[in-house]
Amino acid sequence: MTTILKLTQNEPASLDVDAVVVGVLPGPTPAPGAAGVDEALGGRLAEALKAVGATGKAGEVHKLPTLGALPAAVIVAAGLGEEPTTETLRRASGAAVRALAGAGKVALALPAADADAASAVATGALLGNYAFARYRTGEQPETVGEFLLAAPADAADRVAEDTAIAEAVTLVRDLVNTPPSHLSPEDLADVADRVAKASGLAVEILDEKALVDGGYGGIVGVGQGSVNPPRLVRLAYSHPEADKNVVFVGKGITFDTGGISIKPAEGMDWMKSDMGGAGAVLGALQAIAALKPKVNVIGYLAIAENMPSGTAQRPSDVLTMYGGKTVEVLNTDAEGRLVMADALVRSAEDAPHLLVDVATLTGAALVALGVRLTGVMANDDDVRTKIVAAAEAVGEPAWGMPLPEELRKGFDSPVADIANIPSERWGGMLAAGIFLKEFVPDGVRWAHLDIAGPAYNKGEPYGYTPKGGTGAATRTLVRLARDVADGNL
Repeated sequence: MTTILKLTQNEPASLDVDAVVVGVLPGPTPAPGAAGVDEALGGRLAEALKAVGATGKAGEVHKLPTLGALPAAVIVAAGLGEEPTTETLRRASGAAVRALAGAGKVALALPAADADAASAVATGALLGNYAFARYRTGEQPETVGEFLLAAPADAADRVAEDTAIAEAVTLVRDLVNTPPSHLSPEDLADVADRVAKASGLAVEILDEKALVDGGYGGIVGVGQGSVNPPRLVRLAYSHPEADKNVVFVGKGITFDTGGISIKPAEGMDWMKSDMGGAGAVLGALQAIAALKPKVNVIGYLAIAENMPSGTAQRPSDVLTMYGGKTVEVLNTDAEGRLVMADALVRSAEDAPHLLVDVATLTGAALVALGVRLTGVMANDDDVRTKIVAAAEAVGEPAWGMPLPEELRKGFDSPVADIANIPSERWGGMLAAGIFLKEFVPDGVRWAHLDIAGPAYNKGEPYGYTPKGGTGAATRTLVRLARDVADGNL
């Protein structure tokens, strides 16, 4: 269900709502936007906040009863820290909204004096207001029904864009949270087809026969062990005035057992999230179609299920990839790079100005960067720097990583052009990037985003980030398309 968010220029303290959200600075001191609430309480809001232990530290959330001093029954106070940033506002808004799950109507009186601040508050509220209840038959997790955001009227267009992006992120979260019993490669391709038709995107779907006939050896090889055959989806957004093409490639492993090189049971239960890269590409294309930037954007979803069986690929098999390069498969659990390699080669046919792939690719990314940071690698230093900046700007933390050339020798194979894993285990995230680089079309600026950490939150919710699927990289991809359209990338 789509969340309703409206702007209002009325005083939040006077609104007929269930709760009012205000910001708190250290002191504790009510933040800008809370003056009307403070006045309704006789100027004693700071005193009340101090009484409940509020300090104004970022991440804090406290509830205060209004005792009839204003129409809302509850004030929710969200800590903003010393010098609030747009990301601080997003997280404060999201955390406050999560604390109000089940409320019918909520007024947002956080600092939102300009379009940037209003956008941050709206984004945090929309993304924080999430629950996945599709398979629950008992008590359902609840969300807020409607938001009234106190912000200038000229922020309306910006907030409408935020709503479109938030809807795309919600789509991705839902897909990542969907169990593999209900999301086979064919199912994911069907979802992409529906999104494309609803959004006005061109769509091409290659089934298992078309993949074999077309020579997509990586996708076919990974998918051949499953009774659910693989798919390659190509989505395209076109702008009549655009003169540049951006291509996104997403890893879409709907469930990853590791194949014959099977994973331990402990690490397998959250492998439904291994299609998070393809989900992010699909969500980004949906949002881009709504925002209509002056750039052409193509998205590839390389989709397969990696299963062990009598028909599965084996360690030491050799695959012939799209374009003809051969790969010796030494570990079937290094499968994401195989499906993506086919799509990277195929992207040459789209003449990309910029090529970006996104994948839950390596456990090494979690070891190096933890569970919240995206690793960004590229064949162009300027591209890497700008993508990290774009990700940070939208609130998706990223860190630039190198692609050391000396790692390439470890992929030498005695029987094929390249092996799918290196001879040494060290620097696994970087090595995976080195492998993918081998399939990037000549002369194309390319970046690789490893979202193995942030795509799925196994811990508790924080800010506007829920437990489970997060929709990681969706907002970054949208920002990159807009940056190219604006001539900034």
